[in-house]
Amino acid sequence: MANAPNDPSHQLRPLPRLIFATRWLQLPLYLGLILAQGVYVYQFWVELVHLIEAAFGNSAALATLVKSTGYQAAAILGPNGQVLGYEPITALNETVLMLVVLALIDVVMISNLLIMVIVGGYETFVSRLRLEGHPDQPEWLNQVNASVLKVKLATAIIGISSIHLLKTFINAANYSDKVLMWQTLIHLAFLVSALAIAMADRIMHPPGSSEH
Repeated sequence: MANAPNDPSHQLRPLPRLIFATRWLQLPLYLGLILAQGVYVYQFWVELVHLIEAAFGNSAALATLVKSTGYQAAAILGPNGQVLGYEPITALNETVLMLVVLALIDVVMISNLLIMVIVGGYETFVSRLRLEGHPDQPEWLNQVNASVLKVKLATAIIGISSIHLLKTFINAANYSDKVLMWQTLIHLAFLVSALAIAMADRIMHPPGSSEH
């Protein structure tokens, strides 16, 4: 007859107990990520307030948004074709608005990535959260493990990279062809890496496997 989990014979010896307890050293790391999440929330609201102020004609808020997005208006060319300057931006236009909204979406997606790392990582590597039956328990947390967490993180990184690439294409006039090429190649590298991780996970844990 197998020993019950609470049987004294199942108690860890001092050294294994100490080694197993070192998992709690990760707790400050996850608490630090929670603080980073708070910084992202603050940054989101700062950008949103600037956007609302710019929409109502606040020139200082508009200048802050233009600087943060790296947007430049049409160039003013001299007689010989040299760039003398750029047309002033006096009102919130569609391009700046789209760049700012994409930046806000980017913050939200990174925040989602942080939640996955904090919740999934703590559940997998530190201690059970014991959320069974809680109405707000994430569906993906039911089957979370190290390999599933890697696939979900890779997918989230692809989404973030897609937002950055879209922002670059919208503002492509202010980037060189080399920058556009490298950002596209880096995004493709993320995509290939995510596919490789998903395929490796599928090979190691085929559908119907009791380990997955």
